[in-house]
Amino acid sequence: MATALLSVCNKTGIVEFARELKSLGYNIISSGGTAKKLKENSIDCKEISDVTGFPEMLDGRVKTLNPKIHGGILARRDIPEHIKQLKDLGIETIDIVAVNLYPFEETAKKIQKPEDKKISQDIIENIDIGGVTLIRAAAKNYKDVLIVCCPDDYSTVINNLKSKTIDENLKLELAGKAFRHTAYYDGLISNYLSYEQFPSQAGVPLKKIASLRYGENPHQKAALYSFGNEENSCGVISAKQLHGKELSYNNYLDLEAAWRLVHEFDKPACAIIKHNNPCGCAEGKDAKDAYMKALACDPVSAFGGIIAFNLPVDKNVAEEISKLFVECVVACNFTQDALDILTQKKNIRLLKQPNKYVKPSVSTEYRMLTDGMLVQERDEKLLNEIKTITKKQPTEQETESLLFAWKICKHVKSNAIILVRGTQAVGIGAGQMSRIDSLNIAIKKMKEAKFETDQTKYPLVLASDAFFPFPDVVEAASKENVTAIIQPGGSIRDDLSIDLCNKKNIAMQFTSMRHFKH
Repeated sequence: MATALLSVCNKTGIVEFARELKSLGYNIISSGGTAKKLKENSIDCKEISDVTGFPEMLDGRVKTLNPKIHGGILARRDIPEHIKQLKDLGIETIDIVAVNLYPFEETAKKIQKPEDKKISQDIIENIDIGGVTLIRAAAKNYKDVLIVCCPDDYSTVINNLKSKTIDENLKLELAGKAFRHTAYYDGLISNYLSYEQFPSQAGVPLKKIASLRYGENPHQKAALYSFGNEENSCGVISAKQLHGKELSYNNYLDLEAAWRLVHEFDKPACAIIKHNNPCGCAEGKDAKDAYMKALACDPVSAFGGIIAFNLPVDKNVAEEISKLFVECVVACNFTQDALDILTQKKNIRLLKQPNKYVKPSVSTEYRMLTDGMLVQERDEKLLNEIKTITKKQPTEQETESLLFAWKICKHVKSNAIILVRGTQAVGIGAGQMSRIDSLNIAIKKMKEAKFETDQTKYPLVLASDAFFPFPDVVEAASKENVTAIIQPGGSIRDDLSIDLCNKKNIAMQFTSMRHFKH
């Protein structure tokens, strides 16, 4: 008779699976907890300790690590000598292995990784050893042994056993899934136990959340993955979609950009993103005020954009949003009145993320290359220090605007130039090959915009994500009556820009921190 080994932590569906196996004539051997579950449901099974002749040891740390188990799994049926050795040693073959692992992932979500490196014993005890070994052994010998590590596959296996259609393709598919499962599991563990920022070897545990309609373009396939922490994430990956058609690849990129930008601000703020760049951003006295100011910066580009708020969306702002074609709106909440208005639009995606974006002390981001990957710290810092390097000191009002502009600048593709009045972006130039071109675009946008508020009562300030290689930006900015500039500094020609600022009576501040965004 064929034999199945069942040893599962997640017991979903295991009783039904075992009952079907028994009906197909399988003997079942099982570990303590699983054996108890089966016997409670009147399913006959032999405990692993009865097979090995050894009791479970060390509080259950050693159960299945025994030649009578692994010999029965790893023996190749096409090699007579393997079968003879099993017979001589009194070892039975094992034909199906159904195993899933200790809940390390769930435990790690409850116990935050300690900064002092004192790892909780609960974490250690949820690192599975025997289960991983069983899965890998069965997957290695997949031509002779079916490995089932996911309860979702129980019905597939049973149906194929009944119809006698277990073929090489199904065996290989289950083996591949098994090794992906253990790789993900080991990745979670290694990341939790590792405190080295860029280790010589790294595993990136990825768990698929959803298939996407397509990637950046319709001919590209795409999917959404998490690092296994989507439930506790403060990013858009864990936001709850309240309305609208499914999110696309590009939607996720723009939502993340908008959500991170809007949380640079403590006051009510709105950010509008188009193609991963802000086309408008502003603070206001409430959501509507912030939105109207953000929209005014570039209402043409805002068409089909992504909108983020760092406060709830209410009826007043919802009425204004409904006048524009918008792809997505993400906020910490929506009032019922706002939902009643916005859900009248069939396709608009509404996302609720109650977890405010919190900048981690250290976070890592990955960028793919052909056959490789770039890894870096995420750009979460804002500046090192602010130093005024011109004769003119910025006024209190200019200082507030410069800091506001600098926060936006960090989230704009290089080369980036931001023009601001008060706490409202009035012109954004992004992603140009020369800095002066970015400024010209920002000026053009500013002149095309129709601002409802009195712009003349606020001085015009400028932020640049990197230093000025030439004084041409200062020269052009002075012609638009820019009164203050913030930039990193560090050019070998800084003196030229400083001298021109002094000549034009413009205040200039250095941050000593660059914010290139590629």
